Amino acid sequence: MLFNSLDFAIFLPLVFILYWFLFQKSLRLQNFLILGASYLFYGWWDWRFLGLIIFSSLVDYFVANALKKECQNFRRKLFLAISIITNLGLLTFYKYFNFFIDSWISAFEILGIDIQSNTLNVILPVGISFYTFQTLSYTIDVYRKKLEPTSNLVQFMAYVSFFPQLVAGPIERAKNLLPQFQRARVFNSDFAMSGIYLIVWGLFKKVVVADNCAFFVNQIFDSSASYSSLELLVGAVLFGFQIYGDFSGYSDIAIGVARLFGFSLMTNFLFPYFSRDIAEFWRRWHISLSTWFRDYLYIPLGGSKGSRFNQIRNILLVFLISGFWHGANWTFIIWGCIHGILFMPLLLTKTNRIHVSETRVIWRQLPNMLLTFILVTIAWVFFRADSVTIAYNYIADILSFSGSSLILFYKSSKMILFSSIILTSLFVMLIFEFITLQRNQSEVQLNQFSAIFIVLLIVFMGVFKNPSEFIYFQF
Repeated sequence: MLFNSLDFAIFLPLVFILYWFLFQKSLRLQNFLILGASYLFYGWWDWRFLGLIIFSSLVDYFVANALKKECQNFRRKLFLAISIITNLGLLTFYKYFNFFIDSWISAFEILGIDIQSNTLNVILPVGISFYTFQTLSYTIDVYRKKLEPTSNLVQFMAYVSFFPQLVAGPIERAKNLLPQFQRARVFNSDFAMSGIYLIVWGLFKKVVVADNCAFFVNQIFDSSASYSSLELLVGAVLFGFQIYGDFSGYSDIAIGVARLFGFSLMTNFLFPYFSRDIAEFWRRWHISLSTWFRDYLYIPLGGSKGSRFNQIRNILLVFLISGFWHGANWTFIIWGCIHGILFMPLLLTKTNRIHVSETRVIWRQLPNMLLTFILVTIAWVFFRADSVTIAYNYIADILSFSGSSLILFYKSSKMILFSSIILTSLFVMLIFEFITLQRNQSEVQLNQFSAIFIVLLIVFMGVFKNPSEFIYFQF
């Protein structure tokens, strides 16, 4: 079920009414409703994968409660291993099985050995990368004795499957979200209204910014050899804004919908295109994933402690695995490696944390922001391209300066219209975000007037015919 669909426009008010008007006095019934609504929301794509998320939830529920009772170190490690192997085993099979088989065959073909193999048609379950990491963090925290496991199965399964953030995050930690299922929720009109404003803002970024950018991005990336260097450059920039509007828009809607039901989710984006270096970019982009890797991979590996070699190894491993997490394609792995390489100068000069606390944009730092955006945009080409070869040729064609034509964007009245919409929407988005950043706020906060303005932009400039899925559904 898509946030930008008629189905969800009917689903959300119905669940909201039942939740607050029929089940308000019963926490147990509210949690049952959330669980049922979440399974309906998830099963709307393919009901067969409900069994997968239920199985994963049950495994981690019983493992966590076994960890609580067990004192012997060896057995505790064994229980944790059951959780890790089960979750990562399912993720590996459904997401990477064909990738490994195809890569194996390609490796032998390089050696001149022809291997005939029929790969399985494995369908990727929506959101498996997100809820797998969410349940893993729960069992790991229980193992580390940083979290008390819950004995309430409904609360735990509702935490794993909570529909606003189920399929594309934020990847919530149990210590933040699970206690919210354990205490009574009271309707707060101001909190709910802030949620509505976030939903409006998220829809604007998705259906106006992202989906309009996609009109040109898809054309350019699908036949990149047909366009000039300048058109290719603009296409790469537009994809940067497309994926940001698409993914951060989803997070805004998810956080907003959660607030309608009295839940608070973590901030997942903090205006990343105002970053002054790559380190700051990753503190602002997909925060729930980057902090997950920090807490459950980078720090256990040793983090920034130890020798310089270990520090470099840990950073490169985190970015490599982060790229692989995004998808079963070498393009994602190279995308992750590029960010790891870009991070190296900051690590070696110990300047990777100079923008930790400072959030306001200082005008003299504009060149740093522009350089960071350019580097991120180059890496996005690998993220978007269908293959490494296509990505390499795309960048090579940009650098060849083979032409400065922009005829694609004005060759017809339709193209001019889309170009005008994109320029207007990007201007509005960046202005709102810049003002928010200068106020040291973590999210765009609309008022009644600005919300009406954004709604009008959505109505007149949004893409609603054949609504597109969010990009991160494929991860």
